[in-house]
Amino acid sequence: MSPYTSGRSSLSGDRGLRTLVVGAGSAGTALVRDLVRTPEFGLNPVGVLDDDPGKIGTPLPAGERTVPVLGPLDRLTELALEHGAHVVVLAIPGLPHQTVRKLATAAGAAGASVRYLPSFLAALRREVVGSDMRTLDVNRLIGRHEVHVASPDVRSVIAGRRVLVTGAGGSIGSELCRQVHAFGPSALYMLDHDESNLHRLQLDIWGEALLTDESLVIADIRDRPRIQQIFRDLRPEVVFHAAAHKHLPLLERHPSEAVKSNVLGTDHLVEAALATGVERFVLISTDKAADPTSVLGASKRLAELIVQANARDARNLGTAVFSAVRFGNVLGSRGSLLSVLAEQMRSGGPVTITHPDVTRFFMTIEEAVGLVLEAGRMAQGGEVFVLDMGEPVRIVDLVHNFARQVSLDVDDVEIRFTGLRAGEKLNEALFSEGEEQLPTEHPRIFATVAGGAGAGPEDLAGGLTGLYRSAEGNADEEVRRRLGVLLPGYRTPEPVVAAVSAPYPDGF
Repeated sequence: MSPYTSGRSSLSGDRGLRTLVVGAGSAGTALVRDLVRTPEFGLNPVGVLDDDPGKIGTPLPAGERTVPVLGPLDRLTELALEHGAHVVVLAIPGLPHQTVRKLATAAGAAGASVRYLPSFLAALRREVVGSDMRTLDVNRLIGRHEVHVASPDVRSVIAGRRVLVTGAGGSIGSELCRQVHAFGPSALYMLDHDESNLHRLQLDIWGEALLTDESLVIADIRDRPRIQQIFRDLRPEVVFHAAAHKHLPLLERHPSEAVKSNVLGTDHLVEAALATGVERFVLISTDKAADPTSVLGASKRLAELIVQANARDARNLGTAVFSAVRFGNVLGSRGSLLSVLAEQMRSGGPVTITHPDVTRFFMTIEEAVGLVLEAGRMAQGGEVFVLDMGEPVRIVDLVHNFARQVSLDVDDVEIRFTGLRAGEKLNEALFSEGEEQLPTEHPRIFATVAGGAGAGPEDLAGGLTGLYRSAEGNADEEVRRRLGVLLPGYRTPEPVVAAVSAPYPDGF
């Protein structure tokens, strides 16, 4: 039976993600009551965990219904699986970091994501209410219900295997490492070129960072001999490739750098994976790769084509399964829209938006990582997976909702429209015009396969050779020209100017 039927449906009715609350004290009791009373938070409590034997088996009153206290904390994995939990919320203020880490690992082993009550609530020593969970209320921001993506079956491709994550120190890469670690790999190799990010990540996952074991790998994916050495020595069986340059305006100015990291770096990894018997390889791409109009989108589309072209060869040889996933904008990632908005509002300056009508697709980090893990499980070879993210969200509307959630008067929020930058689209798409949208066994994940827009495998290799030569010579204009040859539909639109300053527009 599919993990997305029966107890593990994406939503329990319309009430939200199935949620276990850890802690039946005053904080947990108040939280359960308010989550039931306020379904807009998107979390539906189905049970509570607590180590007090006197509370186990006693239902907590929650308005129109009760929520049972199911058992102690050390049964978290078992109970999360039994009750089909999508989310675990830790509602015990002041939990030691080691305990939090252990609970997060137990939740991850059941395919559930972990969330926390803000730690400052304990310091304030006041009753916790639903409004303290504002950071969880993403439904109004993204214009849809959050989707539980990863299933417990992901364990079948992770447990007991050697797993390599590139770009491990980034927002997506680090969350991938945390969740992969929870599924019990025989080894987890975390590769990044930034040693500080690796130090921070090891401390977060293991509670200590001695930097003396082989789990941390400092390397640049542009360095072909180094990548080949790493794959020969470590022999990873599963690879999640998250390393990339991803800031669109910067890459428009420096296209050679985009090619070196996003295209050539991917080529190096795919080559090494084929040579060393990797079982599964998942590339993290972007919705900007669909009918690309930017250097970022073009470079990631070429990375997808490299993966798809090699997927055919690998399938014929009965070796690695190669696939890719496309993301929209990820809320909560480093440098994401919400972090920028928060900083602009905190400083009292205007909020900058490119255009009044610009829209984007949004997803949470939990959805993004779940999509990567589920793609690794479902892939047969050559697919590009995309999460059904509903309708695109107008950025102005997101700012409006965000301001309300942080208790700002929207009339006091000044917006300055700066105009679309070179390469930016007014509206993104998830699939190129030439791509067929195919269903998968997951009701909210779609796929497309090779044969869409872009260069075919017969002319890809030769075109890439010339592109790499131009990029290595830092010949930016030649790089742009060659991108256009490899991707006939690629062109950079003229920037759309909307540089006006105004207070928050009425009705937005």
